[in-house]
Order: sequence, then C-alpha cells, then structure tokens
Amino acid sequence: MTVDPACRDTGAGPPDGGTAAGWTQWSQRRGLERRLHDGAALRLSALALQLGLVRHRLPDDDVELHGAVDDLQGELHAVLQELRGIAAELYPPLLDEAGLGPALREESARRGLPVTVEVPDDRFGPSAEGAAYFAVVAALDPCHAERLVVTVRRDHHDLLLRLDGLRPAGAARVRDTAGILGGSAGPAVGAGPGTVTITARFPCG
Repeated sequence: MTVDPACRDTGAGPPDGGTAAGWTQWSQRRGLERRLHDGAALRLSALALQLGLVRHRLPDDDVELHGAVDDLQGELHAVLQELRGIAAELYPPLLDEAGLGPALREESARRGLPVTVEVPDDRFGPSAEGAAYFAVVAALDPCHAERLVVTVRRDHHDLLLRLDGLRPAGAARVRDTAGILGGSAGPAVGAGPGTVTITARFPCG
C-alpha cells in the first residue's frame, strides 16, 4: 500500500485552509464515534455481563426471576446494537481501519444494494475519505441508483470520485453532499437509460 506524502494522515490537522471545515467535521464525527464505542457501549456490555453473573446466583427454582433477568439482558443487547449502529453512521470504524473501499463495500452489503467499488489500496487522508464515503452513502438507495459503480483515484493532491448508474435525484444528492463536506462536483452526464454519471473532487487531508 502506498500513500502520497500530500495525502498522508499525520494527525496534525489539514494540509491547507481549504480542508479545515472538512477536517473539523470528521474529527468531531470520529470523536463522537469513539466516545460511544469506548464509553457507553463498553458500559452496556459490562452491565450485560454483570447481569449474567447475577443470574447464576439466583435460586434454580425461581423461574420468574430468571426470566426477568433474561429479558433485561435481551434489552441491553438490543440497545447495544442500536448504539453501535448509530456510532457507525456517525463515522464507520472500518473507514479508519481499512480505508474507503472496504467501508463502502460493507455499507452497500448491509443495505443489500448491487454496488461495484473500485478503490486503490492507497489512503487519501481522513477528511477526503470521510467526505467521499458520505457522498456515496447519500446515493445508496434504490430510489437514487440502479447498479452503481463507484470509482476512486488520485488526481494530484485530490481524491477523485466517479459514480456511474445514478438516477438524476441521486446525482443531486451527491453534488449537495460533496459541497457541504468541502468538495465539489461537476454536472451530471447522461450515461444510460434513466441514469447519469457524476464526478466529485475532494482535497486530500
């Protein structure tokens, strides 16, 4: 795996003022995700384990109390899964751990959508990868895309994102999301019956 020096994540901040807003947003998202994962989620897991220990100390013949503890454990596990889902929507851990390609494949599989993801092993920095990820996710809906093809490559010091197979409404969502997250997107170009292609650009950082 190679990393362009201009795109390397040093942890010090954005390489220039143009990516400051995007960097701040991803730093906040990552911070919230870690707080949920390392704080509330771990505490809920510990409570579920403690309930399990309490259950083993209950009299064997107290069926009603055993059932109540089982119900509480079930509720705790359900809340824990919901919390992990919220944390992943804020900022998916796989994006940091493995990069844009694996994170997009995981999310498209979770939604059951046919998406082809072509992303190099290179890393582009958290700001660019986060912005590109959420620009794609904005269009991951059967109403906004058919058989979506996502292609990512480096263009000098930018991450270049191309999406083929979008419906016009999906292209509009990608363009709006890219603009909000510090990137830019060109006009949608007709590529097939009812579908368009759009290209977005995000500064690495």
